[in-house]
Amino acid sequence: MAPRKPPPSPLRPCLQMKVDELFLRWLSDPGTQRALRAGLRRIQGPAVILDHTVTPNPATALDSATKAIAAPAKIAPPDPAVTPNPAAIASSTAITKFSASRKRNRHRAACCCPLYWKAPLFLAAGGGAQGGFVSARDIIGLWKPILLTCHDEAARFERLLGGPGDGGLSPEDLAPLVQDVADSHPGLSFLREAEPLRRDYVTTVTQRVFYAVNRSWSGRISCQEIRRSCFLQAVSQLEAEPNPGRATPSFFSYPHFCVIVSKFQALDADGDGLIDRHDLRRHADGAISSRMIDRIFSGAVTRARPSPEGGKMGLADFVWFLLSEEDKTTPTSTEYWFRCMDLDGDGVLSAPELSFFYEEQAQNLAARGAEPPPFADLTRQALDLVQPRCPGQITLGDLKRCGLAGEFFDAFFNADKFLEHERREPAGPVRAPDADPTLSDWDRFAAAEYDFLLAEEAQDDDAWEEGSESPPSSPDPYDFADDTLDPL
Repeated sequence: MAPRKPPPSPLRPCLQMKVDELFLRWLSDPGTQRALRAGLRRIQGPAVILDHTVTPNPATALDSATKAIAAPAKIAPPDPAVTPNPAAIASSTAITKFSASRKRNRHRAACCCPLYWKAPLFLAAGGGAQGGFVSARDIIGLWKPILLTCHDEAARFERLLGGPGDGGLSPEDLAPLVQDVADSHPGLSFLREAEPLRRDYVTTVTQRVFYAVNRSWSGRISCQEIRRSCFLQAVSQLEAEPNPGRATPSFFSYPHFCVIVSKFQALDADGDGLIDRHDLRRHADGAISSRMIDRIFSGAVTRARPSPEGGKMGLADFVWFLLSEEDKTTPTSTEYWFRCMDLDGDGVLSAPELSFFYEEQAQNLAARGAEPPPFADLTRQALDLVQPRCPGQITLGDLKRCGLAGEFFDAFFNADKFLEHERREPAGPVRAPDADPTLSDWDRFAAAEYDFLLAEEAQDDDAWEEGSESPPSSPDPYDFADDTLDPL
């Protein structure tokens, strides 16, 4: 008896190709075409009105809008006894145009986009930065190819802001979206009254997004990085959230922005928007060693941006510094400080490199009245803390894996935080018993600093009311005690 043959393996067709084939077969069916034509005749009129209260399918909405615009409307001949109204003619003509200030939301909703995609959508369709009009045909001509080639929200977002073949989004590509949030979000209405404040807000938010999303350090956010991040969810939350600081993650938080800018302004003595090595050395009362400050200004952590010109650092680079310094638990902060300590760029922190930074750290500890531990003892403690896979060689992967990179870095270049770690046992982050475990170290730092700013501003106002008879000589654009900021 012949042996029984095994059953053939089941076929596994490509799901997307099969769906496309079935859709084209359905669309080419005469019955389907008759039904579509009948539906278009029912909705066709002198103007195309796109209802944004219903969330349609993107492809169906655009096909309907395309055919409705392309098909001529049946208009009754004018009555010769009736004089045409110029205002009515102008209004009828404007119905099919996309206004920078009034009709963005209607077409944005028809394309099934989140609210704050409207400015990039308008600009990509040919609208000017100062406003104006683009036609509905321009919107459809832009959006329909995007739907056909980009099959998820991240791909459509990257294509809309960056265009085809750009290789990712640059900070300049992301700025129009953040600018629109600053200009139109009801929780940020006070930003519209101060141009410098709004400009700094756009810079800060853009850099915060790149800090969290651009994991490749390429200077351009790829589509894959958008998919792996929570940025698009945060943008969508802005539509229903009156307080942008409650969106998660808090890229658009105004209190966080105030903390960053106030720290920068405290170091920018001459007010030119740039700080040098000596200015940054004053941060945290000189806790960070000058050798580490020099490494920051060497260009080791400026990513794809050019090195600070003339040894100066702007607000964009300061955002990266402050986020890395105040929250060393994030992957980006670990990479930031590892790049600074890796003097020869070989991807390994060796004993000579650790000794180079600890020489000044020991002097800073002695200046604070603390006895610095011998370098050999500290090195053994660091190796026990990190547990590197290759003995005596600490890599970036070792620091990320151990989960205590902050304690390691502070031991070699931040005297105050090193002493803070030494005062507590066992090693680990310091948190209040009632602290919210969902908050990051940066969230807790920003909340405490913002409360301090509000208290300081209120104290200054009380002192002025009691002892001053004339108003201050110059207004402060960053007035944190404004009553309109209380909900934030």
